[in-house]
Amino acid sequence: MDPFDAGAGGLLRQPKAVWATAGASVVAFMGIGLVDPIPPSIAQGLHATAGQVSLLFTSYFLITAVAMLLTGFVSSRIGGRKTLLLGLAFVIVFAGLAGTSDTVGQLVGYRAGWGLGNALFVSTALAVIVGAAAGGSAAAILLYESALGLGMACGPLLGAVLGNLSWRYPFFGTATLMAVGFLCITAFLKEQPRPARKTSVLDPLRALGHGGLASAAVSAFFYNYTFFTVLAFTPFVLDMTPYRSGAVFFAWGVLLAVFSVIVAPRMQARFGSLKVLGGSLVLLAADVLVLGYGSHTAAVVCTVLSGAFIGVNNTVYTELALGVSDAPRPVASAGYNFVRWFAAAAAPYFAPKIEEWSDVHTPFTVAAVTAVLGALVVVVRRRALTHEAEELVPEHATEDGVTVFAD
Repeated sequence: MDPFDAGAGGLLRQPKAVWATAGASVVAFMGIGLVDPIPPSIAQGLHATAGQVSLLFTSYFLITAVAMLLTGFVSSRIGGRKTLLLGLAFVIVFAGLAGTSDTVGQLVGYRAGWGLGNALFVSTALAVIVGAAAGGSAAAILLYESALGLGMACGPLLGAVLGNLSWRYPFFGTATLMAVGFLCITAFLKEQPRPARKTSVLDPLRALGHGGLASAAVSAFFYNYTFFTVLAFTPFVLDMTPYRSGAVFFAWGVLLAVFSVIVAPRMQARFGSLKVLGGSLVLLAADVLVLGYGSHTAAVVCTVLSGAFIGVNNTVYTELALGVSDAPRPVASAGYNFVRWFAAAAAPYFAPKIEEWSDVHTPFTVAAVTAVLGALVVVVRRRALTHEAEELVPEHATEDGVTVFAD
């Protein structure tokens, strides 16, 4: 069945509960890229250094990583609907408080609380969408991926528009939009069935004992260091107005969405998952090197182009993580995300430090090396990942050759 079909069970014919959750997911993913256009404005407004402002990403993703061990524990006890609402409530409160910050320390702390809420929401949203969707999981997963791509693209755009007025407004805007999402889920989403077995906090860590899942997580750890060097450190290198920086990262997000949902599945069907992943990581490494050592124009072009490689990588990594082991998908996903989000927390902290110790080019050299290390893990551990890679295409391919994946 074609998930794009507008007929019964197709992408466009979903219950209100699915659309409400997907809409809130867009805003949740917007929160990741919302800050991209405004770090220079925040640094100026709070009299902070680039390294201090980069901690906004570090605190956010560090708490997100740790919270991955808690999301399954919470949702298996209070249910998916209540977990979503709890996560949204955290985001509303802490995003609003972030806009009131008088010091960069306060802002970093509030972003940490925001990360906890985002982890609770995002980790539960896919399961809720699949459970409430009509017509099977294919259209539901595609809708979730579309929400991810749209959020990642629109986050920088919203951040630019509101941030041009004041660096505080993007935070207030997110709190307002998430409040709307809270009301929609309250009104349209009924409680989903709880799993028969309650999830332990240690289950995701136990799942990492599987060699294939551990290999995917370690490779993704190196890749995510590269990803978030681009996301968190590049705005300081580009040194553009919020509008210009927002436009750059909007184009970046569009490529990420297109390559994640449309291009990557077709490439996997033709070349195989591991070849696509290895090649994309090497190309990302080359792109990041040019970004760091080229002219300002080259840096802008390579920032946008990196969205294509990141979109491909996100899709392939997620499918490997979700299917390579026998662990339940939520548990495998939690273990995998627990490992990789630590790199998302590390990159925004170390990139400015490396610049202070050396020069502005070296952080991108390090990011290129970590991308290559991610590719090397895929090559060295290909036997542990081969079974999943062989099963991906026939298991998930649709009749028209489009494969859909969950993040």
